[in-house]
Amino acid sequence: MIKQIVKKKRTINKNIEGTSNRKLSIQFSLDGFSFCISNTQNEVFEFSSFNFSKTVNSPELVLEKLQEIFKTEKSLQEDFESVTVIHQNNLSTLVPNKYFKEDALKNYLKYSVKTIATDLIVYDELECIDTKNVYIPFVNINNFLFQNFGEFEYKHHSSILLEKLFLQSNASLHFYVNISHSIFDIVVIEDAKLLFYNIFEYQTKEDFIYYVLFTLEQLELNPEETIISLLGDIDKESSLFKVLYTYVRNICFLNSKNTIFNDQTEIAKHSNFILLG
Repeated sequence: MIKQIVKKKRTINKNIEGTSNRKLSIQFSLDGFSFCISNTQNEVFEFSSFNFSKTVNSPELVLEKLQEIFKTEKSLQEDFESVTVIHQNNLSTLVPNKYFKEDALKNYLKYSVKTIATDLIVYDELECIDTKNVYIPFVNINNFLFQNFGEFEYKHHSSILLEKLFLQSNASLHFYVNISHSIFDIVVIEDAKLLFYNIFEYQTKEDFIYYVLFTLEQLELNPEETIISLLGDIDKESSLFKVLYTYVRNICFLNSKNTIFNDQTEIAKHSNFILLG
């Protein structure tokens, strides 16, 4: 079962109707699917998000969900000037440029990701931290999207997340937690340098708080003093927020300034940061 949790449209300018002025951005994971359509000024005029009834356990099942959505979403059946696809998974690792060799991609993943011989392994360039992000995209979904749109650009979700967070960070220490249904990212930045990044799987609030507190301990950060900025699928009423507030008192939400949030309340401004931040 697929549940559309939000759909938001707004009128910006009649001139955006042409293909040459429309850009599509897609994000998908084992938990759900989102997309937004913007104009050449990066003004978002349509956004939709879908949750799968439960986390699926294979790219093949994700593809089945996407095929179902594409059949009913007329906005995805149109033509676009450009398409960007964001693969959200925990099949990635960061490699500083000074250690990176393009013929060693599989070696970089072997300690953290179970790979098979047929896996496609690619990388994104992260100029903001002089690093490559090595990861496994879901090839079957890329093939499906190519059949629908032709050529497109794709990236790992953590590449987009890090690029956007570095644009927002200043000289002080920033501890970010980006939360999805079954995984979450922790990003710690100080003085325009990446102190820590990792993706964690979780099933319970106890899993979640363990990894957050463990990261604080490893970085020798005081939970009583460190400010944690939250993004993604969390609000003040969620069990994750409540357990975090038990141990960390300085919590805030990193709200987006995207104009799609104007004059509406159904979408939290800190949610969908990778697409809308």
